[in-house]
Amino acid sequence: MLENIKAFVLDMDGTIYLGNELFPFTKDFLSRVEETGRKFYFFTNNSSKSQQAYIEKLSNMGIAISKEQMMISSHVMIRFLLEKYSGKSVYVVGTPSLLNEFRSFGIPLVEEDPDIVVLGFDTTLTYEKLSRACHFIRNGCIYYGINPDLNCPMEGGTFIPDCGSMARLVEASTGRYPEFFGKPSKHTLNYMIQETGYRPDEIAIVGDRLYTDIAVADQSQVTSILVLSGESTQKDVENGDIKPDLIVKDLSEITREL
Repeated sequence: MLENIKAFVLDMDGTIYLGNELFPFTKDFLSRVEETGRKFYFFTNNSSKSQQAYIEKLSNMGIAISKEQMMISSHVMIRFLLEKYSGKSVYVVGTPSLLNEFRSFGIPLVEEDPDIVVLGFDTTLTYEKLSRACHFIRNGCIYYGINPDLNCPMEGGTFIPDCGSMARLVEASTGRYPEFFGKPSKHTLNYMIQETGYRPDEIAIVGDRLYTDIAVADQSQVTSILVLSGESTQKDVENGDIKPDLIVKDLSEITREL
């Protein structure tokens, strides 16, 4: 199954690290990928930080990568807005880092009367921001979400509410639930294929969540590999409808196979 794979697109939280703790097997895996003439990329659904913040986080963990190797869900959203809604004003529910990412691409951000509302993973969420977004959405604003994750895994096997949970809250108030652009959206799958430059059958997506990392490759030629080092368990696979092409304990098993 791995013989024809030329590029691995790796999730981050729960796959290569938990919170700020790098798994002990991650560097060996990355080295083995390069030794065998393959390439690796990262894609995180976590929209609370900028691309540069993730590059720096990996650098602090001893992993040096180029910008091209770091893909984030907010860039999928931003590309879509630039292509379909160029010049339209946007109200973003997100961290200062996320707002700066939007500004860096020239997207006009506003606090009143936006054309579009974008909900991100906001670890700085306030009642004022939530109320404002609900008001705009309730009154018919175009509404999108960046990543559908319900929880973000942290150190010690704990979780914090993610963007998908925030969207459920907004839905309870407004009756509207957004289209999401991170994994498992086909917007993301197409983005990965375009950014890596490989054919779908040459790409393997590796992650710890069935409903995002694995589901994004569903009904495509991209190979999906579930690692059991994060959120999803073997029991989740048995009880769910989403089935990965391959299940491994963690990245070390792929290292051995390579």
